[in-house]
Amino acid sequence: MLDRSYLATLSISQASRDLAAGKYSAIDLAAAYLDRIKERDGEVHAYLEVFDDVLEQARSADARIQEGKGTSLTGIPFAVKDNILIEGRRAGGASKILEGYRATYDATAIKRLKEEGVVFIGRTNMDEFAMGGSTENSAYGVTRNPHDASRVPGGSSGGSAAAVAMKGALAALGSDTGGSIRQPASFCGVVGLKPTYGAVSRSGLMAMGSSLDQIGPITNTVTDAEIIFKTIAGTDPLDSTTRIPEDFAPHEMPAKLRVGVPRHFLERGVDAAVLENFEASLEKLRALGHSVEDIELPNIRHSLPVYYVLMPAEVSANLARYDGVRYGARREGETILADYAKTRGEGFGPEVRRRILLGTYVLSAGYYDAYYGKALRVRDLIRADFAKAFVGVDLIALPTAPTPAFRIGEKSDPLSMYLEDIFTTPANIAGLPAISLPSGTTNVEGKDLPLGLELMAAPMREDLLFRAGKEFLGEGE
Repeated sequence: MLDRSYLATLSISQASRDLAAGKYSAIDLAAAYLDRIKERDGEVHAYLEVFDDVLEQARSADARIQEGKGTSLTGIPFAVKDNILIEGRRAGGASKILEGYRATYDATAIKRLKEEGVVFIGRTNMDEFAMGGSTENSAYGVTRNPHDASRVPGGSSGGSAAAVAMKGALAALGSDTGGSIRQPASFCGVVGLKPTYGAVSRSGLMAMGSSLDQIGPITNTVTDAEIIFKTIAGTDPLDSTTRIPEDFAPHEMPAKLRVGVPRHFLERGVDAAVLENFEASLEKLRALGHSVEDIELPNIRHSLPVYYVLMPAEVSANLARYDGVRYGARREGETILADYAKTRGEGFGPEVRRRILLGTYVLSAGYYDAYYGKALRVRDLIRADFAKAFVGVDLIALPTAPTPAFRIGEKSDPLSMYLEDIFTTPANIAGLPAISLPSGTTNVEGKDLPLGLELMAAPMREDLLFRAGKEFLGEGE
């Protein structure tokens, strides 16, 4: 049997070695996580559903290991965000409009994990259709931060981050449109990777912002994130935006890394403890032998407003499919148009309705070029700034979030909530890979709240993120 206290320090790589050596079974491992969920999830509410066949999945994984066919992920307990499809399982994007819907196929990322023999524990809570930064916008209740139940876990992948942080899963999948993996990873003290746009297939991910969305892992270690990334990444004929095979070829690794810091982007609105922790993180990178220098990204300050024009525009198009006719909930009205209006009015929550309305407005006649067209042009400028910067540096560093986890209900003003994305949206706008690393804590009202360091790299240079992250966290020493 597995001592459950062991979960506090367990990683995928360690668990894989243990399972291969017969130290414990996949059933023991799954049972330990199920017990942990029973202990903590009543308070945290990371899960919307814990699957009823977890031990059966684990039994199959044990058989595979005993046959000598196990891989580094066989038997590893995974949590999955509620907007990523698993065939035959419920999937609802934490929205009432998809109440009772069951997926008819596997997302490509899920299919690739199934081929490795992972154990899916359940589906995690999230902001409805991934719209939010706190997991307060779920139609099924708030998820709480495992470090302080009065505070949010971040969002929109808050359930996935909380599941890993409370040791209710060894790893989780989330999706990142403007920081939805990295910000909750920062708030919960875990590792969160947003891959290069196109590195991981979006097939089977409920679309929010199609030019921004990416599936990625949330883990305890950088090594674990690398293992998962290498499994789920790759070209997919079901997603025309995935990278071609040649893009995944190995790159030359520099002896020491050059880290750029756009200090002009840190001038306002950043918590003092976050800034202090960020400077300490930069000193740690220097102590590891890497150089740190200030850089200029002239248009990075426009990333947030560009994001909140492009993302709602894409939302308004993507969510048009939820009409009560093809799948999900249906509300009867006196006419077909009334059916449509009533279904969407009652099925969507306030934040989703807000973004649909905003997106429809910026795409409407007379406003398209003034807002959407202009945002596209500024996006090109932001991408060009990053491309120029990466000629001189290997990585760009920022705090992951401007504050530690805030109290539930504290950000009732939507604009104050949107500002939480200020450091994460640039990577999505430019299609860059980015990782959030646990970088320390700050004591707030007697509770130690996690903080995160964000590193960004040029497209398809996840290898630089993994190297720097492992060195920063002391993995492999």
